Amino acid sequence: MSERTEVLIAGAGPTGLTLACALTARGIDHVLLDQAERGANTSRAAVIHARTLEVLDGLGISEELVRRGIVVPAFAVRDRDRVLMRVPFGGLPTKFPYTLMLPQDVTEQVLAAHLPAGSVRWGHRVVGFENDAAKVAGPDGSISEIRFRYLAGCDGMHSAVREQTGIGFTGDQYAESFVLADVTMDWPYPRDEVNLFFSPNGLVVVAPLPGDHYRIVATLDSAPEHPTALDVQRLLDDRGPMVSPGRVTGVAWSSRFRVHHRLADHYRQGPVFLAGDAAHVHSPAGGQGMNTGIQDAVALARVLAGDPADLDAYERERRPVAAQVVATAHRMTRAATVRNPLLRAGRNTVLGFAGHVPAVRRRLALNLSELGR
Repeated sequence: MSERTEVLIAGAGPTGLTLACALTARGIDHVLLDQAERGANTSRAAVIHARTLEVLDGLGISEELVRRGIVVPAFAVRDRDRVLMRVPFGGLPTKFPYTLMLPQDVTEQVLAAHLPAGSVRWGHRVVGFENDAAKVAGPDGSISEIRFRYLAGCDGMHSAVREQTGIGFTGDQYAESFVLADVTMDWPYPRDEVNLFFSPNGLVVVAPLPGDHYRIVATLDSAPEHPTALDVQRLLDDRGPMVSPGRVTGVAWSSRFRVHHRLADHYRQGPVFLAGDAAHVHSPAGGQGMNTGIQDAVALARVLAGDPADLDAYERERRPVAAQVVATAHRMTRAATVRNPLLRAGRNTVLGFAGHVPAVRRRLALNLSELGR
């Protein structure tokens, strides 16, 4: 039995869900599949930037996200207790002059709530496609066929859609592993600021989350599979504030992962398009991965609803943005993990000087918020 749809979406993470919302808003028929048995149940990506809120506002989604998240109007770079630079988002040319902190699973819940009930077919995955027909495996192992006009690969870094097209995924893997943890703790700084700490042993980011939690992101040469409260405490003791150190009281969730910095050679091959992590992956420094994917999705929906003769407009618009994001995140990661004392001193001096130049702070705020792209 064969089914037909205008757009077949592989992957129901933030990118796939946003694409489904954008297609729904335009009245375009689609089918959304995800091989998981249910939606994400961990916080993972937790930063939503101003540009993302702008594009989601056009779909009527941002108000609920803001209601459920924590508004953070400033980003600070520190070397232990010393503030090297503070980047304020206030005054940016946007309705959302701040960063919003919200766990990814909540973001996905809000996105899914804007779709008709049962829109996501959980436990289904594309196992192959040819021309305009995809073979789809169901949760019971059965194979069905879905015919499509367009196929959107939103199925992550290990995208089966991208791999079958043969599109290259150029880049490399960082030697370090990354720690993610959501913790409760006593913290000396206000909950309206994200802090990035530099250290010879690696970076650590501390950001507030709803429910009196904090998100910790850190690099380690070899991280434990499930970091404990003691592991996170050691990271903060080694890299965080010294005068008034943070004290971890519990871990709600933690994980480790290896990070790549890669970019798809192309975003389109015939009727197949790539978006989100299927098209670009990079360091979590700056918190821009999910944001770039969500913006990909809105742009892709617009292109698919437009002139069929100009489908390449999607790659022309979005791939340069991802290239810049990948490069910027890589530079931030390398700068944050410098171990040579002379290079660290030089970096801190440059950042300290730049932090006193309003034009530099504004440019950084525009880049982090993705309003400058």
